Amino acid sequence: MCGIIGYIGNKDVSEVLFHGLYSLEYRGYDSAGMAISDGAHLKTLKCVGRVSNLEDNYKNNEKFNGFFGIAHTRWATNGGASFENAHPHTVGKVTLVHNGIIENADSIKSSLINCGYHFYSETDSEVIAAFLDNELKHNNIFKSIQVLRKSLKGSYALGIIIDGDDCIYAIRKDSPLLVGVNQDEFFLASDISAFLRYTNKYFLLEETELVVLGKDDFKVYKDDIVVSKEFLTSNSESHSLDKLDYDHYMLKEIMEEPIVLKNLIDSYRSGENIDLYDLSRYDEIHIVACGSAMYAGLIGQSLIEEEAYIKVNVFPASEYRYKKKIFNSKSLVILVSQSGETADTIAAMREVKNMNIPTLGIINNPNSTMARECDKVILINAGIEVAVATTKAYINQVCVFALMAYTTSLSKGISNDVSLDDFDSIPVLLQNILDNSHVYKEVAKDLFEHDSCFFIGRGIDYAICMEGSLKLKEVSYIHSEAYQAGELKHGTISLIDDGIPVIAVISNSFLKDKTLANLNETLARGAYGIVVTTSELDDLKDFRKVLVPTVNRFCQSLLIVPTLQLISYYVSLYRGCDIDKPKNLAKSVTVE
Repeated sequence: MCGIIGYIGNKDVSEVLFHGLYSLEYRGYDSAGMAISDGAHLKTLKCVGRVSNLEDNYKNNEKFNGFFGIAHTRWATNGGASFENAHPHTVGKVTLVHNGIIENADSIKSSLINCGYHFYSETDSEVIAAFLDNELKHNNIFKSIQVLRKSLKGSYALGIIIDGDDCIYAIRKDSPLLVGVNQDEFFLASDISAFLRYTNKYFLLEETELVVLGKDDFKVYKDDIVVSKEFLTSNSESHSLDKLDYDHYMLKEIMEEPIVLKNLIDSYRSGENIDLYDLSRYDEIHIVACGSAMYAGLIGQSLIEEEAYIKVNVFPASEYRYKKKIFNSKSLVILVSQSGETADTIAAMREVKNMNIPTLGIINNPNSTMARECDKVILINAGIEVAVATTKAYINQVCVFALMAYTTSLSKGISNDVSLDDFDSIPVLLQNILDNSHVYKEVAKDLFEHDSCFFIGRGIDYAICMEGSLKLKEVSYIHSEAYQAGELKHGTISLIDDGIPVIAVISNSFLKDKTLANLNETLARGAYGIVVTTSELDDLKDFRKVLVPTVNRFCQSLLIVPTLQLISYYVSLYRGCDIDKPKNLAKSVTVE
């Protein structure tokens, strides 16, 4: 969840670290800090709150010239957001930054207290620093870090500086670290966005590996042996991290949806990995994901079952790990993750792989753990997403499932009156929908002063409601619930008060009357009704309406979801919320 950036080279270290921190702030923004060294002296600065607070403190302090340093932006896990819990942590000779959670921190801490150590934070990270400092009393740096690696249980990515030494050391387990490489300088980061301004050459640090970054060279060790690394080149561009003329990343990324959709559909048309979209060889599919990715999976479930006649179950990854799994010889597990680093989804993937069940990843980050470890991967190529609330990556995930259902139905010879040309028209239609901002602003004005809201729908519309409701609560903090329209009256309708908004999503003519009947039940109890539907189904009166063009059944969701994203955006804007950095949330959930 947190962000790490490290640098060693001839540039202004603080400038590089601050750029990295701002690029990583979507991964955590409860506190921030940095440590800069010249090999003999170390200066540490940290604060509660945003990176901008840290930069203000830095400008008001005496400058320190070093040639390497580490920095961190935090999302609180062990201990709250406080100065004491902010990174870097220094104990004795050791200063470090840490992403992840150490499961045996309490037992290590107890033994270190018996050795005379005192602790000033609530974090497991300070325990790591103390453990390493204690080891350095008996061993050299290399040996001490290897002992540390073998002693920690849990997940970690560590950037380490040792007093009197002029290198940065790093190790990882179940939490990502990359090393950027440029002439006479090296970067350490938990996400490539932190150093893209300076270099697009990098390598991935694998588990059990230790990297030592020096001023002129680097070495990577696997156990005691130096290993060579394959240099990779990122196609991402640093300007994708700019907001351009948009007020928020969330709005920018919603507006990029027609482009990323077109790129995905064009990629499919070119035949790239098209065989991965054909699920006809399987008779049972498990979709495993978290949050919005899971809700994309629910749309996928509806499309694949209805159009390709394959049994599909959707599971939250955090529950799937502990569930009894029953597979057959024609089972497939599809794992969905924007970051490819979602801890619960990775754990589920590894468990399934150990059972010799084939895995297919739908992933946005080609450098991620899941992209490397899934048996097969479909990259959605939505580009870097900075806003915490996913939008364009979600849309491409849904599009992948739509193409899967379409491809599989063709492969199985199921009657199908939809052509690929119908997919080609979607980006243009979506652009027209996004241009109608006045519609979504008017709906938002109806919603923003309320404290609670309901979304209702049936079938695939319920899956759409799940994501619409999540988006609203994520960015506006309005309590929002999504219900199968027919279930609302079985208890929950007791929560309907005068004026409470109820948003009904209706895209299926067969289910239209049923959903409208359920909406009218809420209106009879004082609710305020809003309907999101298609032009073909628009014979409705007395409702606030949001209309989208009627398109084929595979693609209809791709036009409805963005309207809910924009409504959530404008509600949040009118409520004065921090849209790109909602409270208590972070972008990449790398802890369980």
